[in-house]
Amino acid sequence: MSDIEKHQDIRDAVTKLCEGFTGAYWRKLDQERAYPTEFVTALTEQGYLSALIPEEYGGIGLTLSAGSAILEEIHRAGCNAAACHAQMYTMGTLLRHGNDEQKQQYLPGIADGSLRLQAFGVTEPGSGTNTSAIKTTARRDGDRYIVNGQKIWTSRAEYSDLMILLARTTPVDECRKKTDGLSVFILDMTAAKGNGLRISPIRTMMNHATCEVFFDNVEIPAENLIGEEGRGFGYIMSGMNAERILIASECIGDAKWLIDKASTYASDREVFGRPIGQNQGVSFPIAQAYARMRSAELMVHEAVRLYEQGQNPGAEANMAKMLAAEASWEAAEAAVQTHGGFGFAEEYDIERKFRETRLYQVAPISTNLILSYLAEHVLKMPRSY
Repeated sequence: MSDIEKHQDIRDAVTKLCEGFTGAYWRKLDQERAYPTEFVTALTEQGYLSALIPEEYGGIGLTLSAGSAILEEIHRAGCNAAACHAQMYTMGTLLRHGNDEQKQQYLPGIADGSLRLQAFGVTEPGSGTNTSAIKTTARRDGDRYIVNGQKIWTSRAEYSDLMILLARTTPVDECRKKTDGLSVFILDMTAAKGNGLRISPIRTMMNHATCEVFFDNVEIPAENLIGEEGRGFGYIMSGMNAERILIASECIGDAKWLIDKASTYASDREVFGRPIGQNQGVSFPIAQAYARMRSAELMVHEAVRLYEQGQNPGAEANMAKMLAAEASWEAAEAAVQTHGGFGFAEEYDIERKFRETRLYQVAPISTNLILSYLAEHVLKMPRSY
């Protein structure tokens, strides 16, 4: 049994919590483009969002495998952790690279829910996944930094008290490498709103609460710099393996939910006097989706195992995320096809999950970037970007 499979008590408890948030709850939010405040509050009160925060800062102090189990079960229950999952991996930058004063100031509040750390300010309109090309600047001015620029696809910015922000502190033409001269800050968004910070929501095909964020001479105290100035790129990248693994776990949960819905419907639905699942044209795609899901799940378990051993599972974390995203999408395709017209009816929730699962082949890293990484770093082929 892998570490990620050992947390059955956590899985059972999460499933129980999710029973209070049925499809009707998520459909209403979808229609209104509303944030699942009640769901996030319930997870916070049960301590699940502080699972990876050490006990000394008010968290539960669990391992990554436990965090993966929590997120998988949320999605396996038909819910969606995207409204709050960033708290698990975003705070890792603060936890790993922040100083003692910063940890004491922010982590207890994040753990008990009085501070929400959901916003991750990295991507920009002109840079996309080319993080070293970001244009947002943070200029030192005495005991503060002055921030100007723009971020995009900053999910949950409207519902976050804090942001982990990446900005350029040294012009790129003064740096030895393009990835030098980038710094990470803790931004108090509550204080910044109305003082140069503007948030503009972006409507998307799923209810994801994503935004553009604009900075016009936003002030950040110098003590909110995380780690050393100019080394922010490395700090951000150090948390990416955990992010990939946790997102992959959500995809596995989605795939399991969709496969269960499809196989149950195929067994119950009768056409021409027999269950449609008796037809191989219906059953085979579901079985294929199950096989793909199990294969991806094993890669997630392997990535978690290596991570918890203290290794750097860059290849495994990337493959886990890619394979799990593809598996969940294949399961969604099979579920829609199995349900036929009912797959497009909101009351079945299939179409909602169909839309939600498509995201993860694009974000937080696209499949093409993962393939480029594997080609260069694993197969030792020439760099493509």
